[in-house]
Amino acid sequence: MLTFFHSPGSCSNGILLLLNEIDADFDTRIVDIGLGDQRADAYLAQNPKGKVPALKTDDQTVLTEFQTIAYWLANAYPDAGLWPYDVLAQSRTLEALDFIVGSVHMRGFTFVKVPQKFLADDAGKAALQAHGRTEVGKGLLILSEMMGERDYLLGDFGLADAALFYVLDWAKQEGFMLPENLSACHLRLQQRPSFRKSLPLWTR
Repeated sequence: MLTFFHSPGSCSNGILLLLNEIDADFDTRIVDIGLGDQRADAYLAQNPKGKVPALKTDDQTVLTEFQTIAYWLANAYPDAGLWPYDVLAQSRTLEALDFIVGSVHMRGFTFVKVPQKFLADDAGKAALQAHGRTEVGKGLLILSEMMGERDYLLGDFGLADAALFYVLDWAKQEGFMLPENLSACHLRLQQRPSFRKSLPLWTR
């Protein structure tokens, strides 16, 4: 059985969605980053990086980083159809994942949500949050253009949509006005059976 290390409300929500999308058999271990569980010795023994998500496979290998775990799940459960056959489509999937996680999340929402990790003074934190909001806004416009008139980011539901889902959730929480197509996609994602299965572990 897979072991999933998860903090509800964090980016690991996207991996939770994928696990339920592929109907995997998994055990969830809650790592509450709000309480600092990621810095506990017991968790660091599993994942020295001290962050979520992490996934322990049946052979006790621990995988970390959102994109890596998503890629492994898609290939370990090919019947779910989450990994495209075409090389260009595969590359576009990786491109979208990297942009969402590496830019919209790490260079945008990180500053919006936890400016205190970088600066102590109030004026500095406010400026950093403002910068983060600008970067998130730019990112959402790029994602909106990427999606166009499709139902999901790249066409059919795929790995990138699991990452898109968690940043759209964060955008709603932080009061961003979503472009119309992203707002419709957010509602569409909430209607998937995999999300309904994920709900008990979606928020703290």
